[in-house]
Amino acid sequence: MPDAAPDGRDETENERADRNWNEILQELRVLQTGTQILTGFLLALAFQPAFADLDADQRTFYLVLIVLAALSAIVALAPVALHRLLFRAKAKSAVVAYGHAALVTSLVTVAALLVGVVSFVFDVVVAADAAVTAAVVLGALLVVLWIGIPLILRARRRSAS
Repeated sequence: MPDAAPDGRDETENERADRNWNEILQELRVLQTGTQILTGFLLALAFQPAFADLDADQRTFYLVLIVLAALSAIVALAPVALHRLLFRAKAKSAVVAYGHAALVTSLVTVAALLVGVVSFVFDVVVAADAAVTAAVVLGALLVVLWIGIPLILRARRRSAS
């Protein structure tokens, strides 16, 4: 029997869980594509002749970025693995909750990866000062677009209802 949801949808709890799971999967697909491109870029760098010119700090930063790339892929794929293990176990709401947490964690990891990759490139191509500037500007932009604006829109929506 359909239940009355505050969002006006006439769906059962199972239907809502299915819809939410599909939305999480779509978001994970977008996130995973960008992460794969960044990871491929990072992995290709190690095989470039200029890689030998990196100093010890740059090599360490590069390795941190590789770990972040791997971590973001692992976290982004975790909900899919959980879904496979709990398939037909009537645990969709738990899978959705886990997927949501993994997606948020993945976004944080990818944000750090994005800022780090751009900072790394600025460090190698321009200088360390330019890398810091790029990291601060991109970090601020991420905070505004990924956190600030959504929170403002959420607050407006709550005050309107």
